[in-house]
Amino acid sequence: MEPLTDSLRVRSDSTSSSASQGSKSKTVLRQRLSQLLTCIEDMSSDDEASEEVSRTLEEAFQLCGRFIPTDAFRLHIVTWNVATAEPPEDATSLLQLDAQPPTDLYVIGLQEVNATPVRFITDLISEDSWSHVFMDSLAPRGFVKVTSVRMQGLLLLLFAKQIHLPYIRNIQTTYTRTGVFGYWGNKGGVSVRFSFYGHMLCFLNCHLAAHMNNALQRVDEFEYILETQDFDIYDTPQIRDHKVVFWFGDLNFRIADHGLHFLRSSINSGRLNLLWGKDQLIMMKKKEAFLQEFEEGPLNFKPTYKFDRNSDTYDTSGKKRKPAWTDRILWRIKPKPLPSEDDDEKASTSTDEEQDEYPVLVTQDKYTSDMSYGVSDHKPVIATFSLELRKVFDTPLVRVSPVGIWSADQDALLTYSVLEDFMSSTWDWIGLYKVGFKTASDYETFVWVREKELPEINEVIQISVDKGQIPLLGGQYVLGYYSTNMQSITGLSDSFQILESKRAVMEGLVPEDINGVNK
Repeated sequence: MEPLTDSLRVRSDSTSSSASQGSKSKTVLRQRLSQLLTCIEDMSSDDEASEEVSRTLEEAFQLCGRFIPTDAFRLHIVTWNVATAEPPEDATSLLQLDAQPPTDLYVIGLQEVNATPVRFITDLISEDSWSHVFMDSLAPRGFVKVTSVRMQGLLLLLFAKQIHLPYIRNIQTTYTRTGVFGYWGNKGGVSVRFSFYGHMLCFLNCHLAAHMNNALQRVDEFEYILETQDFDIYDTPQIRDHKVVFWFGDLNFRIADHGLHFLRSSINSGRLNLLWGKDQLIMMKKKEAFLQEFEEGPLNFKPTYKFDRNSDTYDTSGKKRKPAWTDRILWRIKPKPLPSEDDDEKASTSTDEEQDEYPVLVTQDKYTSDMSYGVSDHKPVIATFSLELRKVFDTPLVRVSPVGIWSADQDALLTYSVLEDFMSSTWDWIGLYKVGFKTASDYETFVWVREKELPEINEVIQISVDKGQIPLLGGQYVLGYYSTNMQSITGLSDSFQILESKRAVMEGLVPEDINGVNK
């Protein structure tokens, strides 16, 4: 009998295109073990039994190893149409900051961020107000904004726990307009892709065409986005080439046929299952093969559109929009390729083994909405996932370390070493970051790497940091090596203490301590 907790979680893995593959693998494993017991009981010859036992055991253990990756990471996704509103002061509930196990990655997709011309230009110069709220909430918890992409009102943000930064590589973003025949960015999709410990992930935030009668247009827009967005990565040039894709946003699918009274009655009585059969996205998935590759957890939360602002009451305006699950989060595991008729058996076997060597198991732990936020006519939708995977690599590209004591009273030293070949540049730099920094550009100071020539592998290079650039007040800091070509931090030091400078006392920044008494 399967554990009860498994029945509450939606699982899928990278060795199959079906969410049921995890349970299928368990069934096959049980069959192999059953065969093992049978052959032990039935075999009359000890030699024959030994050979059969060995073979069956080997198959069983291979199957076990294939579906039990060694590391687990927690992913938290938020999608919210904010309807041009300013962010709430407190995002704690939305981000579930105290959830256990702790989160490793936050991905936040917003739609209809205020994009009036003046506001949009202002946001280009400095971070938009929504980004500030999330950075202010997450930075004290050790999360750093890795990247973001904005297309008018569409905004996609990626945050990672600081310890993961050196293992997030090949970051690229792009966008696709679908509004006004593809010339306007009020509708469309923005995406970010990256390698996470060697596994190719892609996140796509969409805002698709509105209104009840445009279900087919929404499907066409999504397919257009999938087919036209491309990345400058040889093995994952398009979205569906990635091992795992997360698709979310205001997808705008409505609940067809049912009248307003029946909809509200079903919602108020908690009989949400009566509405699933007429949800346009669920219906479209039955018709469109490419949509069937995307999985979604059960819609066990109230429709998230449309509400009167600052309330939990569905639309009472003259239009009286029907409630709908417009805001959704889905995911896709790259299907296992079908063997070509022209491939010989040896080549086909080799390909299968290579793919199974680094599987990814995706488990959706939560899929819900947060009714506590009322600044928009949409409620935010939250999904949390466990990503179980075997790391392709666990060594940073660069090792960087402080040398000796650091304070603003004297020049300081640091060392760095390139541990494996990558697209390093003499334009790379090493930043000094206060623990709790928000982005790669949120450094206290920086120094350029060696100017004259690129380093050899494992060569230890020493660089001096002028004392005038070191913070006077001291505190906990880290050093980060930033690659301009990769546009990411490729190496981080352990945190270290910068001592309070004597200059800080002389300049009156801190009180002078004489015999244990502040003067």
